[in-house]
Amino acid sequence: MNALQAKLWHVTVTVGGDPMEASLIRAALERLSGEQPFLLSGRYASDRAEVRYWEEAPECADAAALALRLWGEHRTTAGLPAWHVLGIEVVDRQIFQRRGGESGVSLVAPGGGWRPF
Repeated sequence: MNALQAKLWHVTVTVGGDPMEASLIRAALERLSGEQPFLLSGRYASDRAEVRYWEEAPECADAAALALRLWGEHRTTAGLPAWHVLGIEVVDRQIFQRRGGESGVSLVAPGGGWRPF
């Protein structure tokens, strides 16, 4: 594979901070989905959220760097809480599929599937 050829990575970003009303979190996540249609799904609570999506990047480190910036870059435009990244997970397509990949759903899924933790 060419070193510059992009691969598909499954990314999970977990953020958290001071609690706020869960309905406000969900509304912010829905706005984030509108700005970033590649988002697949997520979970939320009053003090944390988890966003899951596919990223195209040449290396895992590139996908991780983009994931670390996602929340901060959309904080103002999507009205996201001033939370911080608590963790990220980036795995390649093969690992995601070996784990059961969303219980067998297609790799191309509609966005905006937000549910409480």
